[in-house]
Amino acid sequence: RSRQRKVFSLHTRTVLTTTAILIAAGAAMIFLLERGGQLSALSVRDRILASVFQSITARTAGFNTLDIGALTVDTLFILIILMFVGASPGSCGGGIKTTSLAVLVAILNDRIRGRHSASIFKRTIPDETVSKALSIFILAVIVLTIGLIALLMTQSAPPRETFLTYLFETVSAFGTVGLSMGVTPSLNVIGKLIIIVIMLL
Repeated sequence: RSRQRKVFSLHTRTVLTTTAILIAAGAAMIFLLERGGQLSALSVRDRILASVFQSITARTAGFNTLDIGALTVDTLFILIILMFVGASPGSCGGGIKTTSLAVLVAILNDRIRGRHSASIFKRTIPDETVSKALSIFILAVIVLTIGLIALLMTQSAPPRETFLTYLFETVSAFGTVGLSMGVTPSLNVIGKLIIIVIMLL
């Protein structure tokens, strides 16, 4: 155990653990939610592979073996969550990052237990890191909210019918994922500029 602590830093252990949980949980949810939909025609082996693949690529790569536009609303929401989290620090992926999610979960867990500090793997997280994670999360929510509202206001399609679609496109842009429900090409110039700005941010 002492040797493991020397080999893996707290940062590395946090990234690996959070990534593994996100991949496993995402794949399990996609497998369950699409068993009667996109995955119904596949063998059990291919269902597992497709679910794992989509769970991984939703956080950064942007490739898809399933028709995103034909997925159930439940599955799309799972993909939105994965895209919002995004990749890990040091990568080219977007999102709030796996480490920020881990810190936010640690804060919630310790607050529920009545503790005033945040800890991961029995190591206390510095206040500066906690503040950064909270700031990133709040800023991300603000950017996505403003971007989504701007998108809904500048497009001619009825917002009630396109809310989920535009939310998906906005979060995908924020996470620089590359997945789309197919609406981006039909956006007007202002809409495309909004998507571009969100990607840059």
